[in-house]
Amino acid sequence: MLNGKHLIAGEWVGSDETFGNAPIDGPVDQFAVGTSEHVDAAARGAEQAFLTYGYSSRADRATFLRQIATEIEARGDEITAIGIRETGLPEMRLNGERGRAAGQFRLFADYLEAGDYLDRRHDKALPDREPLPRPDLRLMQRPIGPVAVFGASNFPLAFSAAGGDTAAALAAGCPVVVRGHTAHPGISDLIAQAFHAAIEECGIHPGVFSQIQGGDYAVGQALVNHPLIRAVGFTGSLAGGRALYDICAARDEPIPFYGELGSVNPMFLLPEALSARGDSIAAGWAGSLTMGAGQFCTNPGIAVMIGGAEAEAFAATATGALSDVNTQAMLTEGIASAFSDGKERIKSSSGVRELLSTSCDSRHAAPYLYQTTGKEWLANSALGEEVFGPLGMIVVVDDAGEMITVANALQGQLTCTLHLDDADTELARGLMPVLERKAGRILANGFPTGVEVCDSMVHGGPYPASTNFGATSVGTMSIRRFLRPVSYQNIPAAILPADLL
Repeated sequence: MLNGKHLIAGEWVGSDETFGNAPIDGPVDQFAVGTSEHVDAAARGAEQAFLTYGYSSRADRATFLRQIATEIEARGDEITAIGIRETGLPEMRLNGERGRAAGQFRLFADYLEAGDYLDRRHDKALPDREPLPRPDLRLMQRPIGPVAVFGASNFPLAFSAAGGDTAAALAAGCPVVVRGHTAHPGISDLIAQAFHAAIEECGIHPGVFSQIQGGDYAVGQALVNHPLIRAVGFTGSLAGGRALYDICAARDEPIPFYGELGSVNPMFLLPEALSARGDSIAAGWAGSLTMGAGQFCTNPGIAVMIGGAEAEAFAATATGALSDVNTQAMLTEGIASAFSDGKERIKSSSGVRELLSTSCDSRHAAPYLYQTTGKEWLANSALGEEVFGPLGMIVVVDDAGEMITVANALQGQLTCTLHLDDADTELARGLMPVLERKAGRILANGFPTGVEVCDSMVHGGPYPASTNFGATSVGTMSIRRFLRPVSYQNIPAAILPADLL
C-alpha cells in the first residue's frame, strides 16, 4: 500500500499540502509536498549517517545493497501495478526495468567485495634516499559525503530512487537524499518502503536514505544548495539540468553536478552497408526509434547517409515501417506537449521535408519522420537538438567528406553508431577520431537503445549530453563520481583505514 509521505532519516513525514499523481486511468493518489525544511532535515540526517556509513566495511555495505535488491523484488507486483497506471509503460518493460534496478545493487555489491575501485597505492619509505628521504605514502579512494539524486521521468526505477546514481553513491559509502519525480510518485513511494525495510533489516543508520516528494523548483534548489550535500546526480532535460548545474557552480563551496541531459544519438550509414543492408537497417531503426514511444535518452534520432538510390530506398522502407507503429502513451502530458512542440519546430524549419506525418494528443504520440540535406542540417543548429519522442530525421549528404563535416559539427552525444561493412573500413577510420571526441559510447552495426549495466559501459559524453565528460552514470565506473583520493603520509597502522592494511 502507498504511504503518501516523505521518508526522512527513518521517519515517514507528512505535509500540510498534497499533490496528486496523473495516472493513465483509475483513481488519483495523493502525496505529501516537499519543502525546504524537509530538505534540511534529510541533509542533516544524511550527514549523521555518513559518520558511520561512510566508514563501514565493504562487506557490510555489500550486504546492505543486496538486501535493497531483495526488498525491491519483494514489492515487484505492487511496483508494476502502480507503474502501469502512472506511466503507461507496459508490464514487460516495467518488470525488466525492475530487474535491472535490483541487478545494479547486486553488481555493486560484488564490485565492493572485489575492492579494485579503491585504487590502493603504496610507495614505501626510503629513509636513506639522497638528497632527501622519502616518507611512507599510501593512497586510497574515500567517499565524499551525502549525495543528492534527482529521479528521471522516463525511467521510474533504473534512473530514479533505485537507479544507478543511488546504487553507486551507496556503494561508495555516501548517504543519499532523493528528490522523487512527480511523474511517478507511487513507484517512488514503494521504492522508499523497500529502502526503509533494508535499512531496518541491516541495522544501518536511517539517514542513509531519504526521499522527498513533490514541491516546486525551490525544493530542488534548496537541495543542491544545502551545504551538507557534496555532489548531485541528475537525469533529465537540458534546461532543468543546466539550471541546477549553475546553482552547484555558484555555491560558496561549489560541488560537482553529474547531469545526464540527453542526446540525438546519430547513426552513420556507410555506403556499402547501406547498399547491402539498407532495408534491414531501416526496419531496425524504426523499432529502436519508437521503442517506449521514443522516450529513451539513447533514442537514435538522426540517420546520416550519402545520397542516391540506396538512400531513397532506405527512406521508403523506414517510412513504411514507422507507418505500421501504433499510437503509444507518453509518460506525462508535459512530455507529450514538448514532443508536439519539437515536431512543429522541425516541420517548420527551412529545407526539411516531411516523410511521415501522424498525430498526437495530450498524452499519446505516433512516429514522425523528416528528411533534410547535409547543407541544411549544417546551416541550422536547431535540427541537431533533441526531440524527446518517436521522431526521426534522415540527413542526406553529398559525399564522404560532407559526412565527416556533419560528424564534426555534432554537439556532445551519449552515443554514435556506425553501420558498416568491410569495404567501408577506410571511411570508418576517418570517422572514428571524430566520433571519439563526440560521444561516450560508439557502436557498430547495432542500435543504442539498451544500456548494458557492466564494468565497461559508459553512459555519458561531452556537453550537452552530460555535464562531466569524464564520468558515466551506468556501470561500475560510475562509483568514481562519489569518491576522492586521499593520501596518507607516515600514518601509523593503528589508525589507517582497514582497507589499506
